[in-house]
Amino acid sequence: MRRTALLACATLLTGLLPLTVAGAAAADDPVPVPVDRFEGEVPFASPPAEGISTWGGDSDDPPTLELAARADAPEGEKVLAGTYDISGYGGFTHQYANAGPAHDWSAHQGIRLWWEGHGTGKKINFEIKDGGANGDASELWTTSFADDFTGWQRIELPFTSFAYRTDYQPVGGINQILDLTAMWGYAVTLPTGGPGEFAMDGVELYGRADQSLRASVTTGAAVYPVSEGGTASVAVTVSTTGAAPLEEPVTVAYRTAGGTATAEKDYTPVAGTLTFPAGTASGTTRTVRVKTLKDRSAEEAETVPLELTVTGAKAPAENPGVVVDAHGLPYLDSRLPVKKRVADLLSRMTLAEKAGQMTQAERGAMSAPGDIATYALGSLLSGGGSTPTPNTAEAWARTVDSFQLRTRATRLQIPLIYGVDSVHGHNNLTGATVMPHNIGLGATRDAELVERTGEVTASETRATGVPWTFAPCLCVARDERWGRTYESFGEDPALVKSLETVVQGLQGRADGRDLDRSDRVLATAKHYVGDGGTTYGSSTSGSYTIDQGITEVTREELEAVHLSPYRDAVDRGVGTVMPSFSSLDIAGDGQGPVKMHARADMINDVLKGRLGFDGFVISDWDALYQLPGDRAAQVRTSVNAGVDMMMVPYSYKEFSTTLVDEAEAGRVTEERIDDAVARVLTQKFALGLFEKPYADTRNSSKIGSAAHRAVAREAVAESQVLLKNSGGLLPLKKNQKVYVAGSNADDIGNQSGGWTITWQGSSGDITPGTTVLEGLRGAGGDVTWSADASAPTGGHDVGVVVVGETPYAEGAGDVGNGHDLELSAADRAAVDRVCAAMKCAVLIVSGRPQLIGDQLGDIDALVASWLPGTEGDGVADVLYGKRPFTGQLPVTWPKSEAQLPINVGDASYDPQFPYGWGLTTKTRVPQGGESTLKALAADARAAERSGDDEAGTAAVTKARLLVQQEIAGQLTEAVAKPFAEADRLATGGSYAAAVAKLTAAHRAG
Repeated sequence: MRRTALLACATLLTGLLPLTVAGAAAADDPVPVPVDRFEGEVPFASPPAEGISTWGGDSDDPPTLELAARADAPEGEKVLAGTYDISGYGGFTHQYANAGPAHDWSAHQGIRLWWEGHGTGKKINFEIKDGGANGDASELWTTSFADDFTGWQRIELPFTSFAYRTDYQPVGGINQILDLTAMWGYAVTLPTGGPGEFAMDGVELYGRADQSLRASVTTGAAVYPVSEGGTASVAVTVSTTGAAPLEEPVTVAYRTAGGTATAEKDYTPVAGTLTFPAGTASGTTRTVRVKTLKDRSAEEAETVPLELTVTGAKAPAENPGVVVDAHGLPYLDSRLPVKKRVADLLSRMTLAEKAGQMTQAERGAMSAPGDIATYALGSLLSGGGSTPTPNTAEAWARTVDSFQLRTRATRLQIPLIYGVDSVHGHNNLTGATVMPHNIGLGATRDAELVERTGEVTASETRATGVPWTFAPCLCVARDERWGRTYESFGEDPALVKSLETVVQGLQGRADGRDLDRSDRVLATAKHYVGDGGTTYGSSTSGSYTIDQGITEVTREELEAVHLSPYRDAVDRGVGTVMPSFSSLDIAGDGQGPVKMHARADMINDVLKGRLGFDGFVISDWDALYQLPGDRAAQVRTSVNAGVDMMMVPYSYKEFSTTLVDEAEAGRVTEERIDDAVARVLTQKFALGLFEKPYADTRNSSKIGSAAHRAVAREAVAESQVLLKNSGGLLPLKKNQKVYVAGSNADDIGNQSGGWTITWQGSSGDITPGTTVLEGLRGAGGDVTWSADASAPTGGHDVGVVVVGETPYAEGAGDVGNGHDLELSAADRAAVDRVCAAMKCAVLIVSGRPQLIGDQLGDIDALVASWLPGTEGDGVADVLYGKRPFTGQLPVTWPKSEAQLPINVGDASYDPQFPYGWGLTTKTRVPQGGESTLKALAADARAAERSGDDEAGTAAVTKARLLVQQEIAGQLTEAVAKPFAEADRLATGGSYAAAVAKLTAAHRAG
C-alpha cells in the first residue's frame, strides 16, 4: 500500500533584519520584521545549519528551488520560485540554525507572505515550529490557504489560525501550547496530484499581538450525543499560554440555535453568558446544560447546535453541538439478522450518504474533523507514520474515539471503520510487539505459530480502537528485486496458502462470529492479484523499477500461482480484499496490460462471482488516479469494476461528489452503489461497531507484554535459516569469547525493517525491543562489541557479524531505485576483518536474499535472519542452542542478480541455496543414505494413504535433513532442482513424491 508519513521534517534561518515596510498598519503596530526576503541573505542549506531545504516522501517528491530575479517581484529583486510534481508529500522549510537560539515572535499578530496564485483551488499548508531544543526537536503548528486567485497576493496568517498538528510531531509533542517566544521557522507543504510551479516573496511578521494569542476557549468535545430525554453538559474551558491567570476578562455568550431538532419539542432552548474575570486561573471550566425532551417515537438523530461568541480570547475552532441519538429504528436492533439491518439502513440513505460510506480519507489529511459528518465518511485510515501525539495506545484510542464521535452528528449515526497497516504487529504504535515480516514467517513453515502472531497483532491493534488491518499480504514473490519481497510468505503459492492461518488469528472463526470481540480485527487479503509477479523494468510509478509494474502471465499461471491464495482466503472468511497497484496482462485475452483497479473481469467476475467473496473491496492508496481518463472516468471505472470503498486520502471530497455526479448521470448504477454500501455495512455490523463504536481498551495492558513478546520471540527463533555450518560452529557455547560486529547487530530499526513506526521505517532506536547484540549479551555469553570491527580481534574464539539492509518499503526499495542485493562496503569489510581473524558466523538481516557468494568460502556459518522485529532474543536463542535451527528458505537464494528471477520449478535452476534449504542444530539427523530414504518413502506413502499429514511431514523432514547433511557443499543444479521441488511438493501434501525428489537430489550429490 502506498503510504505517506504526510510531513517528515522542517528547517529555517538566522537573525531577523529590521525593515520598514509600506502599507496599511495601525499607528501602534510594531514595525514588520522580515523572516525571509529571498535576496540571498539565507542560503540553501540543511539542518543543523540555518537555511532553506527541501524534503519529500519519495526521491522525486522534493520540489526544485531557485532564487529567481523577477521584474514583478513584490519586494526586492528576487523571489523564491520552484516546480514540483508530488505523489506522496513534499515541500520546503526555512529553519534557524540548531546551534542558535530560537526567535521571539510574540510581539506580532501573525506571519504573512506574497504568493503568486495560479487559480488551481488547491490547498497550500503553512507550518511554524516552536519550543524544544532545536528546529528538528520542536512542535509543529499548521494552517493553510487556498490557491484560488491569480497573480501576486499578500497572504496574512494570524497566529490564532494555527492548529497543533495531530498527525505528526517530530518528538511526540512537548506541551501543545504555541510558544511564540521560541520559534524555529516555517515550512510550506505543496499540493499533490500533478505538476505545478510556485513563487513566493517577502515572508515577514506583522501586526500587534493581543490576549487572544495567549488565551483560548475550548469545549470538552465538538459533539455531545445524548439519549432522548437526557441532558447534555457542555464544558467550556479557558486556558492560557504558560498557564498564567487571565490578564483581561473573557466572556462567552451562548445560545442554542438552528439544527434539525425542534425547540420546545425535542429540547429546551438555552441562552446566556459565561464570564471569566481577569485573574481567572488557566484551566477554569464552566458548564452549559441542554435538556432534551422525550416523545417516545422512533427517530433518526437530531442536532442542537450551541452557538458561542467569545470576547477576549481565541474562540474554539468550531461550535459544539448536542445530538439526540437515533433510536427505535430496525437497523439499530441487534436482535435482528444482519441482512435485515443492512436492508433497513440502506433504504434510509441518500445517494450522498451512500457515496460517503464508499469513501476513505487519511485522518491527517482531512481539512477539518467536521468533514466526517459533512461528507458522511465511511472510513478513515492512518497511513504509515500517521500517528497521534504522543504515539501511545491511550492516544490512539482517544484519537479514534474523537473521530468516531463525529459520526454521532450524522442523522443515521453510521460508525466509521478505521484501518491501519498492522502488517507485522501493530507496527505504527511505539511499544507494540513487532513480529518478523512475512518472509520470516514463511521460513518458519509453522501454520499454528503464524496464527498466534495474528492473534497478538489483532489484540494489540483492537486495543487502540482500530478494528481493521490492511493485512495479510498474500503476494507470491517471484523476483527478489521487488521492494515488497519481505511482505510475502514466499515464492510458492502452496507455502503462502499454508500460512493463511493468520487470517483466523486476526479475525477468528471463518463465519465472522468473532469479529465483535475486543481481540479481533477485520483482515484484508492483498494485493489482488499478481502483485508479486511484475516484470522488472515495467513500472511506470516514479523511480520504481518493478513495484506497481505489469504482471505478464498465461491464464494457467495466473490461476495456479497468483490467484490460488485468494481462494483459500475467501474460504477462510477474509472480510476485505485490496486490489493491487499493478497491471495484469493475461496472454491471449486481447486486453493488454490493465490496472487491477479497472479489471471488472477479475474483481466482479472472478473474486465476487466465481470465488464467492462476500466482503468488500477496498482500493489501495489513491490507486484509482493511476487509471486512464479524467477524474470522472477514473471514479466510474474503478467503482464499476467492483471496488466498494475508495482509499482517497487527500481527495475524499472530490471522490464523493464525483461519484454522486456519475450516479445521477446514470454512468454508475444504483444497484452497483447499493451492493458496495451493503457490503461495507455488513462488515460494520459484524464488527459490532453500531453497538460499540468506541475503543474497547481492556487489552491495552497486553500491548508489548511479556506474553506477546514471547510469541514474537518464538517466531523469530523459528524464522532463522541456517544456510551453512562448517565444522558445527553453531550453536555457540557459553564459555566461548564472542566478537560481535556489523551494522545490524545493535539497531532495532534495521532489524524491524519498513512499515515500523513510519511507512519506510528507519534506522536507530525507534521503538522498544531487544537487538541481536542485546539478545546475545542476555544469553549469558562473553561478548565483545565493535560495530565496524575496528576493535582488536585477538583472544576471541568466534565472531558473529550481523550485516544486511537498512529499512525501505514498497517501490522505494526496488533494486535499481537506489538499492541492490549487495552488502554495503562497510558490511563487507567487517565480514572480511572478522572472518580473517577467527572462525565466524555471518547473520544477514534483510528483507530478501543478499549476494554473498564471493565471501561464502571465508564464512564458517551463514544465517538468513530476515527482518526479525523487536525480539532479538529469538536470534540469540538459536545461536546459543536454546532452540534448534529449524527455518527453511521461503525464497530461492540466488548466486547473482543475473539469475533473477529464479524460482522453484524453473527449467534452469542453479542457485546459491535452493528453496526449502535449512540446516538444523540440536536435532538428530538420520543416517543410512539410500536405505533410509527408501524406508522414509514407504512411510510417506502410508501417511498419504491414511491422510496423516503429521506423519507425512515428519517423513519428508527426516529425508530432507539426511540429504542436506550429505550433499552440503555440493549444491549443483542437478542437486538443487529436485531438492527445491521436494519442498514444494511436501507443502502441497505430496509426501511420497517429495521423498522421491529428495532421493534424486541425494543421488545427484
